Amino acid sequence: MKALVCKEFGPAENLKVEEIDDPILSPEEVCIKVHAAGVNFPDILMVEGKYQVKPAFPFAPGAEAAGEIVAIGENVENYKIGQRVIAMTGHGSFAELVKTTQKKLIPLTDKVDYETASILPMVYGTSAHALIQRGKLKKNETLLVHGAAGGVGLAAVEIGKAMGARVIATASTDEKCQVAKEHGADEIINYSSGEFKEIVKSMTDGKGADVIYDPVGGDVFDQSLRCIAWEGRLLVIGFTSGRIPSAPANLALLKSCAIVGVFWGAFVERTPHLNLENFDKLYEWIEAGYIKPRISMKVPLERTLDAMKAIANREIIGKAIVKI
Repeated sequence: MKALVCKEFGPAENLKVEEIDDPILSPEEVCIKVHAAGVNFPDILMVEGKYQVKPAFPFAPGAEAAGEIVAIGENVENYKIGQRVIAMTGHGSFAELVKTTQKKLIPLTDKVDYETASILPMVYGTSAHALIQRGKLKKNETLLVHGAAGGVGLAAVEIGKAMGARVIATASTDEKCQVAKEHGADEIINYSSGEFKEIVKSMTDGKGADVIYDPVGGDVFDQSLRCIAWEGRLLVIGFTSGRIPSAPANLALLKSCAIVGVFWGAFVERTPHLNLENFDKLYEWIEAGYIKPRISMKVPLERTLDAMKAIANREIIGKAIVKI
């Protein structure tokens, strides 16, 4: 089979599409023919050796895929050959075939196509877990979403609206702010000037945001602690700014707020049944029109590096996918 292969940690430019052996299954694994795979920022970090997970060499990056099962291990009970699925692979999805365990599969409804399905796990799975289980977002609360035109941010905007929240979206350009508005944001803030905390306070009559969704970190996190509501929840999604912030504990005390970590991958491993429940909700919201996943770049396997480069340069609004 063909795969995008990483043989040593370094720049993504070192990756090459090569012919490699088909996956060998354990009794608990399934093999999936990949139709489409989502491209994400952690894919870049993984090949550079900067991600918390470091696979053995050689490996193919690509943490999520949609396709059909072509082989199953002898202990697999709940899936069958020919079934359409979403796979949360962690790595390996930038290939014609990928293997994973059955607890990292999600049955794919016929009402969702492979391209759309391929971008659901990382961004919509993360955002659903963040807002449902970790943020416990309630109807009519105010949700502040940072990086709102990126993959996870745009998903959080849509899910927040589906859950009945008032959504304030921040982004770095007017174009990106408008995209967030098109996907349901009630109000938008261009934070290219660097300041947004006073604007958020003004928009909330001084109260602040009940739930803050932060995939950016750095200065954005610092300001977020200063515009969070009493008993608010600040969700730590990631650090695309490049700086991991340190939280001043006195601010958490004064606001009686919670700084809440979101590790979707571990959530899937520990409580796969709750992840399946979240995806049932996502399917309902897609069918109802609340969620309209945005794919702004599609490339063949041979051009995966173009998509990774576009993500690294923050040129992607929504998501990029590899069609295989």
